[in-house]
Amino acid sequence: MMISLFSVFQPSPGLAVWSLLIFVLFWTIAGRFAFKPIAKALEKRQNDIQHALDSAKLAREEVSDMKAENEKLLAQAREERSKILQEAKDLKNQIVNEAKEKAKEEATKIINNAKQEIDNQTKAAVADAKSKLGAMSVEIAEKLIRRELKSNADHDAYVKGLVDEMNLN
Repeated sequence: MMISLFSVFQPSPGLAVWSLLIFVLFWTIAGRFAFKPIAKALEKRQNDIQHALDSAKLAREEVSDMKAENEKLLAQAREERSKILQEAKDLKNQIVNEAKEKAKEEATKIINNAKQEIDNQTKAAVADAKSKLGAMSVEIAEKLIRRELKSNADHDAYVKGLVDEMNLN
């Protein structure tokens, strides 16, 4: 009798055949039910990762484009703001200048009206003074003549002389 000791390094031929048959059967089952789904899952994961990377790249490009467009819009907005501010400043200066000119014209007009009014008032005062002076002169002359001409006959003779003198002139 031979007692054989089981040794891994020296397998018996029957054990090797059974081991090979079980390994092939396991490999086939594992291949069909485990390896293919794992391979599909890995391939799907690889595609998802690639898709995510592509999406991230597109997103980065879009962000970069948006950043560039944003900078461009900001530059345009700054330029427009500067232009609007300059136009407002010019308009303000124009309005101030127009107001100054209008004020000067109004002042000149008021001064001219005041001068005209002063001239008119002066002429009216002079005319009034002449009129009052003439009335006073007539009054004084009348009083002097009455004093000198005490009788009606003297008075009539004096008036007749004056009328004759006026007719000559």
